[in-house]
Amino acid sequence: MCSLHLCSCTGPKLQSPSLLLSFFSSLCEKSLLRAQAASKREAIERVTFHPQEVQLSKLPNGLVIASLENYSPCAKIGVFVKAGSRYEGPEELGITHLLRLAASLTTKGASAFRICRGIESVGGSLRWVVQEGIGSTLFCRQGLDTVMEYLINVTTAPEFRPWEVSDLTEKMKIDKAVSSQSPQIRVIEKLHAAAYKNALSNSLYCPDYQIGRISSEQLHSFVQNNFTSARMALVGLGVEHAVLKQVGEQFLNIRSGTGAVRAKAQYCGGEFREQNGNSLVHAAVVSEGAATGTAEACAFSVLQHLLGAGPYVKRGSSTTCKLRQSIAKATTQPFDASAFNVNYSDSGLFGVYTISQYGSATDVINAALSQVKMVAHGNFTDADLTKAKNQAKSEYLMSLEVSDGLLEDMGQQCVADGVYHSPEVVVSTINSVTSESVVNAAKKFVAGKKTMASSGHLVNTPFLDEL
Repeated sequence: MCSLHLCSCTGPKLQSPSLLLSFFSSLCEKSLLRAQAASKREAIERVTFHPQEVQLSKLPNGLVIASLENYSPCAKIGVFVKAGSRYEGPEELGITHLLRLAASLTTKGASAFRICRGIESVGGSLRWVVQEGIGSTLFCRQGLDTVMEYLINVTTAPEFRPWEVSDLTEKMKIDKAVSSQSPQIRVIEKLHAAAYKNALSNSLYCPDYQIGRISSEQLHSFVQNNFTSARMALVGLGVEHAVLKQVGEQFLNIRSGTGAVRAKAQYCGGEFREQNGNSLVHAAVVSEGAATGTAEACAFSVLQHLLGAGPYVKRGSSTTCKLRQSIAKATTQPFDASAFNVNYSDSGLFGVYTISQYGSATDVINAALSQVKMVAHGNFTDADLTKAKNQAKSEYLMSLEVSDGLLEDMGQQCVADGVYHSPEVVVSTINSVTSESVVNAAKKFVAGKKTMASSGHLVNTPFLDEL
């Protein structure tokens, strides 16, 4: 007797017509699903995302709205306000430091717990950024409508409950303690305090005597005087402009007007010396530079890269930069040096920042200043100028490759002037910088009134009048 057995390694054992029919039906269903999936993949591959330009609108109340649809799966929204530490009055010093920490406190529309839980539930984050102004930015992957409510509440409807404000005292002390560990932060802070009589002389951090003394009433008063529609910009990435404009019209139509008027920054020059036991001496020597958005600011940017703006190779030593080459001839001790350049709406600072052993501080600082004087006499080639331009352009364009950098660049431009200059315009402006404009920028530094800030064992560090 013989028997025949049908076996399959990919399907069930076939013993009846019903099972056979079920088996083939399953195969057909799987084939259909595969065909549908392949069709969807082809449809997705055929989708073309066309590059978009930044769209800009200005509402009647003065609010500037800018957006860029970059098809990012992570939408980013920022509210930027012209209300940085430079706008603090004599009795308000440190108030913006406290505001940065108060971003997640209870508002009129949501409790602190609800804000924290609501943003985290959709994978978002909320943080404050500080430049010349102050801004809050929100990042999220989904639920944009929900979390936008929290951003608007934080910006326009804070409550500043006294007990919650009081709880931030310890956080302020921690911020101060962390910043005090960085000699760079201390030198830059004191450099501004020595350089200006007002406005830009205000620190980003709360003075020690003010910690715990800023009241809820002062916070409300500062917000009332500075957080107005005409001083705000609503900026978004990965968001349709119509949606963002609707949000601005409905929820940011708050206090109109330009708010409290503050005086322009007055440069005066001066010196600050912090004597301590650190064998490394940090020193910055500057004079007044250029205001942001001007052709002169581009000339100072190119001059900065001509002298040397830091290493371009990770852990590199920038041996090709002019400052380093000049200082290397003056000392055999380890050192670091770079050109220093910051721009604000009505002023700027340009100079050199050096780090050296305390015994060679004089040689390092004098060699760096001598190199700037050589540039002021035109001692550089066309190749040097081209290289500096390329470095300035690459630094700017690379900063825009990160969405955080792009959002902040858009926000700063919009809140400062109510306009946005595209990267193409900025690059064109840098390309138009001539040798003459670079020489004039260097001459302005050499002839200008100097400001100096230094920290470390300053026994061999020259005073400002000795340079």
